[in-house]
Amino acid sequence: MCRVFASRRALNLDQSERSAVVEEYRAHEGDSGSSEVQIALLTARIAELTEHLREHKHDHSSRHGLQKMVGQRRRLLNYLNGEDVNRYREIISKLNLRK
Repeated sequence: MCRVFASRRALNLDQSERSAVVEEYRAHEGDSGSSEVQIALLTARIAELTEHLREHKHDHSSRHGLQKMVGQRRRLLNYLNGEDVNRYREIISKLNLRK
């Protein structure tokens, strides 16, 4: 039982990692919810979950969560592309994502 909770906690970003990502991608002081920040946070969580799934290939619930996160990131990227193409291109290049 404890092992399940420990592995679930490992899949989430801890506060220091989250703060570092927000600090790097925020547009202004106090910004924690802009599209760029949300995309960067999702990308960090996707990277952690991908590493987890390399070791635990049969963890289907985590795989489903990963697919949901990738879809959410894609929707945010599409929104940003429609709002401001320059910001979209900048975040794509910073995070090394495909278009």
